[in-house]
Amino acid sequence: MTKRWIVLMMIAGAFMPVAAGAVSDEDFKALTTQNLLNLCGAPTSDPLYREAHNFCQGYLVGAYHYYMAANEGPDGDRLVCFGDPPPSRKEAISLFMEWAKARPEYWTERPVETQFRFLTEKWPCKR
Repeated sequence: MTKRWIVLMMIAGAFMPVAAGAVSDEDFKALTTQNLLNLCGAPTSDPLYREAHNFCQGYLVGAYHYYMAANEGPDGDRLVCFGDPPPSRKEAISLFMEWAKARPEYWTERPVETQFRFLTEKWPCKR
C-alpha cells in the first residue's frame, strides 16, 4: 500500500506544473500556449507572479494592438470586432484563459495563434 501511494504521489507531482500553472523561466519565452497559460494563471503565491501577470497582459495586448495597426484603414481586413461596449482587458483575458484551458489540443501551438483563434471565434466580424 505504501509503495502504491508513493507511486501515485510521484505521478500526480509530475503533472502538477500543468495543473497548477507553475511559472518557470521557460514560460517567459512564450513559445507555446501552455507557456502563456502558466504565466496568465500564476497564483499570487508564485515568486514570479508579478512578472508573469505583467508579461501575460503585455503579450496579449501587444499582439492585439499589432493586429489592429496592421489592419487599419480602408484596405484593412478586420477579423475581430468587439461589441459595444467592448469587453474590459481583464474580462477578455479571463475569457481567453477559460477558453484555452478547455482546449488542450492548442497548448503546443504558438500563443498568438491560439489568441486569434479565440478572438475570431468569440468576436467575429460580420462579413
